Amino acid sequence: MSRFAAVRALLPVLLLAALGFAMTPPASAQIAVGISVRVAPPVLPVYVQPACPVEGYLWTPGYWGYANSDYYWVPGVWVAPPRVGLLWTPGYWGFAGGLYGFHAGYWGPHVGFYGGVNYGFGFGGVGFVGGAWRGGHFAYNTAVVSVNTSVIHNTYVDRTVVNNTTVSHTSFNGGPGGISARASTQEEAAAHEEHVQPTAEQVSHEHTASTDRSNFASVNHGKPATPAMSKVGERAQNQQDRVANGVRSGQMTPGETKNVESRDANINHEVSADRKANGGTLTPAERQHVNQQQNNVSHSIYDDKHNAATQPGNKSEVGQRQQNQQDRIANGIDSGKETAGEAARSENNEQKINKQVNQDRKANGGKLSQGEKKQVNKEQNKESKQIHNQKHNNNNAKDK
Repeated sequence: MSRFAAVRALLPVLLLAALGFAMTPPASAQIAVGISVRVAPPVLPVYVQPACPVEGYLWTPGYWGYANSDYYWVPGVWVAPPRVGLLWTPGYWGFAGGLYGFHAGYWGPHVGFYGGVNYGFGFGGVGFVGGAWRGGHFAYNTAVVSVNTSVIHNTYVDRTVVNNTTVSHTSFNGGPGGISARASTQEEAAAHEEHVQPTAEQVSHEHTASTDRSNFASVNHGKPATPAMSKVGERAQNQQDRVANGVRSGQMTPGETKNVESRDANINHEVSADRKANGGTLTPAERQHVNQQQNNVSHSIYDDKHNAATQPGNKSEVGQRQQNQQDRIANGIDSGKETAGEAARSENNEQKINKQVNQDRKANGGKLSQGEKKQVNKEQNKESKQIHNQKHNNNNAKDK
């Protein structure tokens, strides 16, 4: 069950006053505690903020949700606010009466209290210093937030808001080990202003996060594979970024990469076919099916990056060449110059070369003869040419 669903289900039966949480006026009822648990949420993961992709989008920090007796990570993401002039107050976990309760986030004219939690990127625990509305347009403070300056030009730099003190990654307020911050007069006033519920896009984003097992703390041990996203729904690109990182680091072998990229290519083909059959859109059932397939691929990527199998080292000349090829494939995946299908074919060839090298080494006491090295080099040259052609054939990572 997602957090928003849990709120709807639990509000009628929770005795919030008995837990020590104060109810809020109707205008801001969405910040009432909706779910309470006995175990503290994990610390906030450290991650890099993706650049703001669209002018006017605002950053909503990642946070821990709760479902099925486990915490799950909802990635930070840039979203469109409900209307001009509104700012996002992040949700937070608070401890009272022996339980941890979640105070949901909301939109309003001012940023209110969010437990003193340092979410970063302008949300340092008090207020928001990542930008401001100016004359109907949002100006971004690039001292603390990342933007794509090729599409966003309304920026400024204010480094005076950067706090150089020790950063805490604690994700909850109050209780043992929690943050001791209390709402200021200004934050109390903001809590009584007219508020707007999370948008449908945010609700969908949270629900999608709750259906991906790789987001759950019991699986990722507090280190989610996708801590942040540039846009809601850009699942495919985030998957590709994770694959590229796994290939580049050596955590994913060519065989593992071939497997997940082949599955991603099949998903892309299916989505393309469904869109053509439905006038360019997907039905709710098709979206749900695609999301489930992506969840399965996501779980495989996580397993592949955390198992014992790794890409061979680069101590030898052959090993260095193998690593260089993997870096080129990773760069192609990351940049979108190689489609999932092309990356799968490249990794299939690399897998074959690796198997041949291993067989030759076993047959020769762990070494390669000069003739075998020459043959491997010839095969890698052929593969290198194929990678080059794939990265320059004007595809854009969407398998036809």
